[in-house]
Amino acid sequence: MKLSHFNFNLPKELLAEYPAENRDESRLMVINREKKTIEHKMFKDVIDYFDEGDVLILNNTKVFPARLYGNKEKTGARIEVFLLRELNSEQRLWDVLVDPARKIRIGNKLYFGDDDSLVAEVIDNTTSRGRTLRFLYDGSYEEFRNKLTELGETPIPKYINREVNEDDKERYQTIYAKEEGAVAAPTAGLHFSKHLMKRLEIKGVEFAEVTLHVGLGTFNPVEVEDLSKHKMDSEELIIKQEACDIVNNAKKNKKRICAVGTTSMRAIESAVSSGRELNTFEGWTNKFLFPPHDFSIANCMITNFHTPKSTLLMMVSAFTGHDLMKKAYEEAVKEEYKFYSYGDAMLII
Repeated sequence: MKLSHFNFNLPKELLAEYPAENRDESRLMVINREKKTIEHKMFKDVIDYFDEGDVLILNNTKVFPARLYGNKEKTGARIEVFLLRELNSEQRLWDVLVDPARKIRIGNKLYFGDDDSLVAEVIDNTTSRGRTLRFLYDGSYEEFRNKLTELGETPIPKYINREVNEDDKERYQTIYAKEEGAVAAPTAGLHFSKHLMKRLEIKGVEFAEVTLHVGLGTFNPVEVEDLSKHKMDSEELIIKQEACDIVNNAKKNKKRICAVGTTSMRAIESAVSSGRELNTFEGWTNKFLFPPHDFSIANCMITNFHTPKSTLLMMVSAFTGHDLMKKAYEEAVKEEYKFYSYGDAMLII
């Protein structure tokens, strides 16, 4: 399949600027692959599709406040610094994106906070906007990390054209987030409320947690017509034995196994054994799932509505079947479903 198969007209007003008032009260489109049907529900109705022994695979990564604003020495120009990942904790080296980038050169210093208590020096260029920074801070590593958290903002996506507010800190995070390391939220999980999780638990539905630290590369639109030439950014992935046992047991018992989000799906598809079971994993993955792809573990998926030409849309197409996916997206636009990170959800069974 080619890139042009994944283009569609998405009206700007369908991009969600704010989340639904209550997590589990966003809309839910239910797609049945076998019957080729499309139904319209509320997210909390998701419970009707799961029974005892079924499994939801959750990505328990936690978003850290990755967006900082600093001032360039001498000129005082305001520069956005987006923390991508820590390269070396002892030397306080970080891989970052800077904006505007053209004036940020090796040797420049950036000052953060009202009292300039945190300083960073540019020590390398990695890409046009990418830089390696060394942070200089008078204090222990723990104090330094606390300072970053204090100065950082919740990294809501760029398309959301407004200032970050207090609610974002809570709402751009799943309620089961545990392992800090993501710079973007695994958004399908944002729809689960404590109440809904409790109801699923009472019904006997099991949860298997994996950790995939979502990077910004997830959102990069594909720019090559031949999909097999697209390179995904690597992201850190950890799958423990406990999750494997829960998933493989459900698989043996022919239960419904649902990947909550494209990140959970990418995680499990990166760790499949030759016997099509889930393996433990600790390392990095750059798995790109696009049609045709034979999914080994999950037989169900919850995901948001994705933007044209995104790798996320390609994965959904591979899982749903391209024609049914296109039909569902046409209907989503017609019915004015909300798209992207704070948008509505889709259940594919």
